[in-house]
Amino acid sequence: MTTGTFFLVVGPSGVGKDTLLDGARVALRGEGRFLFARRTITRPADAGGEDHEAVTSEEFIRRQQAGAFLLTWGAHGLAYGLPASLSEALAQGRNVVANGSRATIAELSRLVPKLVVIEINASPEVVAARLRARGREDEAQVAARVARTVPPMPDGIALVRILNDTDVPTGVAKLVAALAEPRS
Repeated sequence: MTTGTFFLVVGPSGVGKDTLLDGARVALRGEGRFLFARRTITRPADAGGEDHEAVTSEEFIRRQQAGAFLLTWGAHGLAYGLPASLSEALAQGRNVVANGSRATIAELSRLVPKLVVIEINASPEVVAARLRARGREDEAQVAARVARTVPPMPDGIALVRILNDTDVPTGVAKLVAALAEPRS
């Protein structure tokens, strides 16, 4: 059996990753070859945004120490984790799609046999407007997120870039096309 591909979807807050992932999940529903990962986050379940498993910081640390996560990282005062069970899905030939952090790419590339990074971006004006609309950040936090610089992409990583600055159906179609592209 062929090992599945791990698609790590990255990009700054406000570029529409959750919206595109939700749309791709619906578009690919019934395609048994794709598994959309559900993250564990130390953020309340009612905070808005993606459907995630909300846990306390203490519970997150307990699970991390017990080996429950394939990958963990911290950002914006929160802890994020992807379940260790994703490795089993890859070994069964399923493709895993996960919202992640650019800072984890090098580590993840050592943990999974096939990695493709899908980088979603939008213009600073579009990002700022989306951040304001979701209402989780004040104006200073919006400015800081828009101005944030990201680490360079590690060498040798397969990368697909998606510009998401138009309508949702167009962005979803771009993501679905990137996921469905044949990989060797």
